[in-house]
Amino acid sequence: MIKDPFQRLNLDRDVLSVSQLNGRARLLLEDVFAQVWVEGEISNLAKPASGHLYFTLKDSQAQVRCALFRQNATRVRQALRDGLAVKVRGKVSLFEGRGDYQLILDMVEPAGDGALRLAFEALKEKLAGEGLFSAEQKIPLPAHPQRIGIISSPTGAVIRDIISVFRRRAPQVALTLIPTAVQGREATAQIVRALQLADRQGFDALILARGGGSLEDLWSFNEEAVARAVAACATPIVSAVGHETDVSISDFVADVRAPTPSAAAELLAPDSSDLQRRLDSLRRRLILRIQSTLAHQRLRLDSLTRRLRHPGERLRQQAQRLDDLDLRLRRALEQQLHNRRERLARLDTRLAAQHPGRQLALLRQRLDGLAERLPRAMEHELRQQRQQLAALAHSLQLVSPLATLSRGYSILLDERGNAIRQAAQTQPGQRLRARLGEGELEVRVEDNHLAPVTLSLLD
Repeated sequence: MIKDPFQRLNLDRDVLSVSQLNGRARLLLEDVFAQVWVEGEISNLAKPASGHLYFTLKDSQAQVRCALFRQNATRVRQALRDGLAVKVRGKVSLFEGRGDYQLILDMVEPAGDGALRLAFEALKEKLAGEGLFSAEQKIPLPAHPQRIGIISSPTGAVIRDIISVFRRRAPQVALTLIPTAVQGREATAQIVRALQLADRQGFDALILARGGGSLEDLWSFNEEAVARAVAACATPIVSAVGHETDVSISDFVADVRAPTPSAAAELLAPDSSDLQRRLDSLRRRLILRIQSTLAHQRLRLDSLTRRLRHPGERLRQQAQRLDDLDLRLRRALEQQLHNRRERLARLDTRLAAQHPGRQLALLRQRLDGLAERLPRAMEHELRQQRQQLAALAHSLQLVSPLATLSRGYSILLDERGNAIRQAAQTQPGQRLRARLGEGELEVRVEDNHLAPVTLSLLD
């Protein structure tokens, strides 16, 4: 941590790293230029997903990098774009990673003519995107309001014009003024508080009114706080700000826009003469409806009187019906008992047939029979097995080489135990083993008669 960024270096010996140099430069810039206002034109605007904004602020001869972080970017009312002239406020700093000189901004405002108009359009676009202007948000005005709240300045022609219209058209409506400033620095906060107060008073409708003026004079009704306060009201609101050609943000958010304060009063003040004529018509219709209903009810009463019978007769009928139901119930119970007795008898018979003693006797009889059959079956099976064994032994004796040897034949085996089948397998003088029907012999080959025999002529 650098305690004093202005500490002079010993240029002969002290050597800074790049990180130390950039760190001291950043602290120096932020200390000297802690807050400055700069005017210029936006270029190279970048809007990454993080929500931060980065752009270059330039004039005809120079440029500087600017960073507007997300928490401050959300407070900018107008939409930023390349080529827009703005005034920015922030501190001069240094991005140490690249050594870039930059402005860290906390405020951006339009510069030059049309700044208020740009802010108006930006807020209008923002609130429209949130759905604050949609028709689904609008609350219909009451047809016959009894109590109306007026949010306006207590002085001036506006309140007098509204009172005059109600006095002429609907003197029975109670009017309540919620005073507020409609211009100046304190107007926005006062209008918001007046809206919140009026919404809690249970009025049938509210009128938000102000006389005509310039865009700057009407600007309190273009503030986002006022727009959101109007949208939050549960009471229907008529916005009457300025003259017929003036348009404010509150006009778009309100449930109904009136071109003038007097027009707003006429929307909510029904004409007394029209009401009187309608009341007379409703009175005549009500009298006719009552007369018709009374005549209909008299006819219905006569019909019911003719149909009315003495309660004693109904009681006798109910007593007879009760006796009938009692008899039917008794018969049903007797039939049910008879059916259950028959079923019980059948089950007793079936149970006796399935008694365990009887089953045991049958099983014991079957076991005795099986015990008698078992020795006979074993003897018969052994006899068959003996006969089959004798037959197999006889068949084996017929094909056995031992039987052949017993008839006088023998088998010659060499020293390895291989059978001699041809004379060519032996050599003169070779010893062999002869297997007889009973016992073995050691023999020697004198001649296998394979080599030619030479006889002496002298012999």
